[in-house]
Amino acid sequence: MKSIYNSRSLNSNRSRQNSTSCHGLNRGSTSISPEPSPVLRQIKDAANRVTGMFKIFVPRCGKVTDASKSNSHQRRFSFSTDLSTEGNNRNSSRFKSFNSYGSSSNTSALVETTIFSIDDILKATQNFSQPNKIGTGCFGTVYKGKLKDGSLVAIKRAKKKTNDKHLSSEFKNEVLTLSKIEHRNLVRLYGVVEDKEERIIVIEYVSNGNLREHLDGRWGTRLEIAERLDIATDVAHAVTYLHMYTDPPIIHRDIKSPNILITEKLRAKVADFGFARLAPGDSDATHISTQVKGTTGYLDPEYLKTYQLTEKSDVYSFGVLLVEMMTGRHPIEQNRPLKERITIRWAMQRLQEGEAIFVMDPFLRRTPASTAALEEVLKLALRCIAPSRQSRPSMKECAEILWGIRKDFREAARSASSASTSQQSANYPHRDTRKIRDTAFGIEVDDNRQFISV
Repeated sequence: MKSIYNSRSLNSNRSRQNSTSCHGLNRGSTSISPEPSPVLRQIKDAANRVTGMFKIFVPRCGKVTDASKSNSHQRRFSFSTDLSTEGNNRNSSRFKSFNSYGSSSNTSALVETTIFSIDDILKATQNFSQPNKIGTGCFGTVYKGKLKDGSLVAIKRAKKKTNDKHLSSEFKNEVLTLSKIEHRNLVRLYGVVEDKEERIIVIEYVSNGNLREHLDGRWGTRLEIAERLDIATDVAHAVTYLHMYTDPPIIHRDIKSPNILITEKLRAKVADFGFARLAPGDSDATHISTQVKGTTGYLDPEYLKTYQLTEKSDVYSFGVLLVEMMTGRHPIEQNRPLKERITIRWAMQRLQEGEAIFVMDPFLRRTPASTAALEEVLKLALRCIAPSRQSRPSMKECAEILWGIRKDFREAARSASSASTSQQSANYPHRDTRKIRDTAFGIEVDDNRQFISV
């Protein structure tokens, strides 16, 4: 089996299970003064030397207007968003649009943006004030910001450790990965800022928290089974896109509930690409040999043992996520009885004993439709967490199965609702409201209709 070894592999497992997910920008793109950036130069060199160095890297179509800027501060930039292709033409750009599975069509476009400085970022976040802080992770801190035109942004500010090569690699990984993707279920990159010790990523802002917070009820009402099926399907589509419709394929390496952002419409966007890796460009290569990175509870055991990373490692993490969504539990719960501490082990044991209903999140309503959907999702999860990666389905197959489960659930729920309504209409007794009133108030039914004592 042919292996690719990465001499700059990253180290240290990320053990915090509930690290805060990352947010970003709603619309527009940004750029900064055109001084060369060492980190971005490495990104470009690693991607076949596509030229174009900017203080802020803008890979997406869009426009952020700033009334305070004159026209002389606006520039039109264009370059390929596919960093793996050859060429150094600055006059054309390839942008891709994708359906839910990621099939693409190429269009040409130019990016017209307002150029931002570090001062603009400071003003947007009020000097990175504490009230604007919306999350913290291994990479750094995430702040909410507001531009002068009213656009809400979220800014990931890296920790100021200039000698930390691993942090620098995470920064590069996230920038490179986000610059290559365009999908409705993935957060979007709008800008990267480097200014002295500051390393900042501006990405799509999602204001409704993350999946783990919703499962814990921190946003009020709990997610219903239909909403959980929507979210699971969205995540499957997003990861399918990463595996099949980017060139080269991208392995996320950190699929977990805190990294699934939830929109106002209760749909999912996958975030946090700091651990992402590009899959081998060589079609004969079967894996990447690299040091293990990820989150305890979601890590593929085969990856842990062999240090061989493949797309099936994401499939394993996705299986853990499915169990988490159906049970409402964390992957590891130390305060549970010994047999229940590893959630996937406990849930799969119950499934195989024919008692899947007992692992259902107690906040979910139990109906024939919901219990049937629960069992089918757990069966899919069982395949995803198979010990051998060859036994696991692809993410595309996961997406197709979930689509079918959701379709069956909707039809069953609709049929049950219709049957209940029709049965009630046919059997509901006719009430003589006047007779009930007369009896209650002691009114005799005669010509005089005289009132008597109740």
